[in-house]
Amino acid sequence: MQRRLKDYLFISLKGVAMGAADAVPGVSGGTIAFISGIYEELVTTISNVDFSLFKTLKKEGILPFWKQLNGNFLLALLTGIIISFISFMRLAKFLLEEHPVLIWSFFFGLIIASIYFVGKQIKKWSSSTIIALIAGAVIAFYITGLPSLASNTNSYFLFIAGAIAICAMILPGISGSFILVILGAYKTLSDAFHDFDIKKIALFASGAVVGLLSFSRVLKWLFKNYHNLTLALLTGFILGSLNKVWPYKKTLKVMEDTTGNIIDFETVSNFGTLGIYQKSIQNFDSYKMVIEQSISPSYYAEINQVNAQLPLAIGLMVVGFLTIFILEKVGNKPE
Repeated sequence: MQRRLKDYLFISLKGVAMGAADAVPGVSGGTIAFISGIYEELVTTISNVDFSLFKTLKKEGILPFWKQLNGNFLLALLTGIIISFISFMRLAKFLLEEHPVLIWSFFFGLIIASIYFVGKQIKKWSSSTIIALIAGAVIAFYITGLPSLASNTNSYFLFIAGAIAICAMILPGISGSFILVILGAYKTLSDAFHDFDIKKIALFASGAVVGLLSFSRVLKWLFKNYHNLTLALLTGFILGSLNKVWPYKKTLKVMEDTTGNIIDFETVSNFGTLGIYQKSIQNFDSYKMVIEQSISPSYYAEINQVNAQLPLAIGLMVVGFLTIFILEKVGNKPE
């Protein structure tokens, strides 16, 4: 496919959107890739990375190798993802601590629109696609309800975490960052980026490469042989992920890492969801798990004794919803 410089700039911007999404525990960059029209090209490009590429490099030189790799596409996309992920991770941390309802409202609207745009690509509905949709939703809903593990500071654990999380990052609906939270690696990686710890970043990146090259081949095969079923399953993943990004949460239980004591907030007064949520974000080392429940805005305001910010939250949901319309329109423009 012949592309101009302007086209690669648009691909980099899509990468920026993917990186920003992946920096938030609960939102998938794969969803952004799908909506913006580059998902299948991304999966195919990654899955084509094998030893034949290096044979091409040895026999024919750098230009045929770069063309076979689809290097311009990858370079443009990865540049946007890396710049956005590193820079937005700090902003995301601030927003999650200071304005959790507002940032989750934006992403809730974004994911609602994503369900429609991914689902409409299913060309033929049948009992099998409906079952795949339901199965995907159930799996994603279950994953979003898993408690967070204690922070694991072992550098080499980041290799394993990278391999697992990258698979989620390219799946629409399942957040790679949220998988890092579940594994207890999110804070360790966040600190590594903050402190520019090259060793930890390199280990995470190495694991991500191994996981990405392996899992992309599975996805490519599924798209080739079971296109509608795969789309239905991915739509279900996005649908099930709504539980995680619902902006109004109530903390049920936490387990202290140092003592192993379980704190049940149903029995503790004057300790609101927002307070413990902020505390858990700031101190992942202090807890082995944080279990939350989606609740209504009015109940959230009552138990936290705060303004639910409902008009602003709805407004940001609309903004998130419209953002997907813009991305979809740009993504479906002829190159």
